Amino acid sequence: MATEWDGPLNGRSRNGRRRRPPMSQINVTPFVDVMLVLLVIFMITAPLLTVGVEVDLPKSDAPPLPGDDEPLSVTVDRDGTTYLQETEVTLDELIPKLQAITERRPDVRIFIRGDQEIAYGRVMEVMGALNRAGFNNLALVTEPRTAVSDE
Repeated sequence: MATEWDGPLNGRSRNGRRRRPPMSQINVTPFVDVMLVLLVIFMITAPLLTVGVEVDLPKSDAPPLPGDDEPLSVTVDRDGTTYLQETEVTLDELIPKLQAITERRPDVRIFIRGDQEIAYGRVMEVMGALNRAGFNNLALVTEPRTAVSDE
């Protein structure tokens, strides 16, 4: 019995081939492949994007601090300019912005990066402002000392 859809060809197309029924399953293999490639790309590039302010960090023999929290950094560059992540801020703007970012949780670890050419007092001024605001979990960032250092 011929239906209206089949017409007089009884399930065959005009060129004589049989029509395939519509596919009821989706092939997820290409989707998974693309997701794995994106995952690898983000795993490689994410650590490179954490801090974009160029500073010459001092050398130290101290071991790195353990921790897997998201890095939140305050940087003082060679000119004495203060940055929150990559954004230039004044010392007056720093505390309100940090409180907004951390949602007023003072236990968040803040990494302080200071150029080795900057006056020690400028870095201590930034640390003092952070401490007065209640941020007590501060970490100074240095570069590991190499066997043949360029001191």
